[in-house]
Amino acid sequence: MKHEYVERVVNLIDPQSHRLHNMNLQEATERVLSGKPDAVRQIDGSFALLAKEEKTVRMARSMDRPMRYFLAKRAEGPALIVADRMDKIADWLKAEGLDDQFHPSYTRMVPAHYVVEIQLVGCPDPDPVYTRYFDPQKNTQPGNLDIIGQHYIGALAEAIQKWIASLPPAEPIGVCFSGGIDSGAVFLTTHHVMQKMGTPLTRLKAFTLNLGGGADAQQARSFLSKTGHTLFLEEIQASLDELQVEEILRTIEDYKPLDVECAAMGMLLHRSIRKQYPDWKFLIDGDGGDENLKDYPIEDNPELTIRSVLHNQMLYHEGWGVGKIKHSLTYSGGLSRSYTRTYAPAQSLGFEGFSPFTRPEVIAVSEGIPYIDLTDYQHGRLYDLKGSIVSRGVKAITGIDMPVFEKRRFQHGAIAPERLREAITHQEPLLRRRFHALYEGS
Repeated sequence: MKHEYVERVVNLIDPQSHRLHNMNLQEATERVLSGKPDAVRQIDGSFALLAKEEKTVRMARSMDRPMRYFLAKRAEGPALIVADRMDKIADWLKAEGLDDQFHPSYTRMVPAHYVVEIQLVGCPDPDPVYTRYFDPQKNTQPGNLDIIGQHYIGALAEAIQKWIASLPPAEPIGVCFSGGIDSGAVFLTTHHVMQKMGTPLTRLKAFTLNLGGGADAQQARSFLSKTGHTLFLEEIQASLDELQVEEILRTIEDYKPLDVECAAMGMLLHRSIRKQYPDWKFLIDGDGGDENLKDYPIEDNPELTIRSVLHNQMLYHEGWGVGKIKHSLTYSGGLSRSYTRTYAPAQSLGFEGFSPFTRPEVIAVSEGIPYIDLTDYQHGRLYDLKGSIVSRGVKAITGIDMPVFEKRRFQHGAIAPERLREAITHQEPLLRRRFHALYEGS
């Protein structure tokens, strides 16, 4: 008699966690089930969706949240477990007596901007099929920085307006604010949108992390003083002594040093806000702004050249791309991987975070910029673009002259890099071993 495998799909993602703007959860799930890229692309909002029909499973997520899966072996057939975190998958397997199959590296990340299709047909398991649903085109913007800026910040404003409209009307809104280009643009645009919507500005605060001796606190004060918004600033005091490296690794479930550093500062900020405001929920930030406008020092990464940055679609968002040798099945790549540095600390402390820079409409504008014509492959010109484009766009949309300060990573503005690296090693192999050790013997 032929044995019939009985597949099982366990979706541990909270259906209430999706924030959809133009359709309900059922319609969005049906679009993912169809596997049609154009249908999935029309889903507007933040989501991590799973759909199943017979032995076919399809999954898709937006950039701003992780979506992981694990295929477990059972005598009666495969079990696919899906969650936003590795530890939720591990806990489910343990409850089912299947935990001996688990290791963090055996989990898989659904890469942002793709529909992932899996066939649950037993052993051996076929490879997933990846279909891109977001495919922004190059050189769709003119070579005029004023127009580019207006389009870019205009798209940002639309994304912020949709998000605010989706929130409960009395809930306060906190901006994770350093006074840098991205958080500055988010704050000013959010303020502008709230005014246009008739939303009370008493709901708005700009939270700045102050560990003592960091540059961001003074930068934030200067930014808001120059724009006439000082009354919105709230400096959040915290201490580096509160950092626990294992806690950060367990929270973000990753070990890349810069992301661990960033998450560490995020943990301190979110925990301190939580202590002061026990009921605060909604935060908005500027994560993804650097990726959008390709504003990372190429010289710091020996794998990159300015040609690779300008010729590879969404390189900073997706890494080297699905199906490439360097693409990590466990983690995905680029911001698709590293967004846990923002998502996980907020989520672990009861916040719902949002970055409008991760919305496809905003990314599409940035990907459409004619970078080669504007930079002629010169590093300095590329690095100057971001401040020029964003400040012009903020002026066009809000009427405000936005100060532009020298680029600095979030974690290095909160405290001097040397002090931070004394608390958190910058050696990736050591951090990786410490992360994997969290699951040894469990």
